[in-house]
Amino acid sequence: MQRDLSYVFSEVLRLLPSIWLALIIICGLIVVFYERRNPVVTWAWLMVITLIPYIGFIIYLLVGLDSRKYRMFAQKSKKDEKIFNAFVDLKSNKHLQKQADLISRKAMMSTPGSEHLNDLIYLNFFSGNGVYSDNNNVKLFFDGSSKFEEMLKDIRQAKRFIHLEYYIIRNDETGKRLIDTLAEKAAQGVDVRFLIDGMGCIFIPKRFFKTLKKSGGHLAYFLTPHFFRINFRNHRKICVIDGAIGYIGGLNIGNEYLGLVKRFGFWRDTHIKLRGNAVKQLELRFLMDWNFCSPDYIDFTGGFFPQVRNAGSCVSMQIVSSGPDTAQHNILNAYIKMINEANNTIYIQSPYFVPDSSIFDALRIAALSGIDVRIMIPSKRDHPFVYWASLSYLGELLELGAKCYKYERGFVHSKIIMVDSLVSSVGTANMDIRSFKLNFECNAFIYDEKVTKQLEEQFIRDIEESTRIEYEWYLQRGNLTKIRESVSRLLSPLL
Repeated sequence: MQRDLSYVFSEVLRLLPSIWLALIIICGLIVVFYERRNPVVTWAWLMVITLIPYIGFIIYLLVGLDSRKYRMFAQKSKKDEKIFNAFVDLKSNKHLQKQADLISRKAMMSTPGSEHLNDLIYLNFFSGNGVYSDNNNVKLFFDGSSKFEEMLKDIRQAKRFIHLEYYIIRNDETGKRLIDTLAEKAAQGVDVRFLIDGMGCIFIPKRFFKTLKKSGGHLAYFLTPHFFRINFRNHRKICVIDGAIGYIGGLNIGNEYLGLVKRFGFWRDTHIKLRGNAVKQLELRFLMDWNFCSPDYIDFTGGFFPQVRNAGSCVSMQIVSSGPDTAQHNILNAYIKMINEANNTIYIQSPYFVPDSSIFDALRIAALSGIDVRIMIPSKRDHPFVYWASLSYLGELLELGAKCYKYERGFVHSKIIMVDSLVSSVGTANMDIRSFKLNFECNAFIYDEKVTKQLEEQFIRDIEESTRIEYEWYLQRGNLTKIRESVSRLLSPLL
């Protein structure tokens, strides 16, 4: 019996190379012909499968085989499109009909020097379903503490409903404060709904939400949480209160986002508070996502879109979403358009800078054209592979004349781009492939000189808290760093 087992074991060992080769071929056929991925992603997966024997194949089976979910999201996309068309209904809404006509004729922006922004508005409206509104009030937040306290204050004053959609809420003092406040409002009869991402909140115990549910609040998960769902994260961060106030930006809910965690220190982020018709677009996004995840279906006729008369300002903007549930890579396309339309300056702040080839080429061309391109990333290594990949891309841009910085005061988590002091974008999308093509994201594109200059002024202040990455320093980095950068860059489509 022992001899038989030894013989079987030796035969398995002898056949392992052949089995491994067969697995690579089968997996390669699946990736190339069945999944039909981007060629760069295909080669990245094939490299992982080939260079990490057996483990790489298991990783691919667990996290790389995404066809079923893509089909599910394609169905969501069709439903969302129908809901959006019914919500907008150009035939019955004369105001939107006039707006669509102006956008079609690229005549929405007529101020001298800003006419070229009509192309971006056209792109976001007809491709990204970004309804244009010009009666918005915008308040900027550059740290988590001030934003969180004001949001709690607005939540406490809610009369009818509170809708939140967040990637992460922590089981800590900050998270508990929010849940307790929401539970109080739910007990008062306010309609409270909280949509969280399953992966982002994977370590949150169900008892954490007990008081909210017991008080009458509603909770839903965006995809069931499990350890092997790396892709398809709902990275959106939305709060809508009574249809009158909206919040959108980079901040999640937790102590670290208020600068209370020693590992990160001061947390530098950007978030905005909105009043005006743009809030309706945030609410629409929330309702479409909620109805996708929860059996507790919300009827859109429930008075969630109150009439906005005067927001106290006239900031123009579009709310644009992207992800596996949108037909196009809307935020990526809008970023590329902004960069291509730049005449003087491009300022980018992102915790992760791993661009795809299209946006990287746009930045290269901008730098070669003499445009002032400035990019800021954190000095702290939140994700080492992403950090090394970021340095690899920044090094190429440094050679072309771009100015790059590492933020030193704490951790910069802000996700913004500003062009020519005319147009800016604030939202949830990082400057990386995952945000552009795999995550569910939401950004505000702001066509306002005053707001954009405020963002630029803060960016300049952040430079004072940063170390400039000099090209000479970059050339002198060690061989080990060069190897880390090269490997990380090869794997960048998967990071």
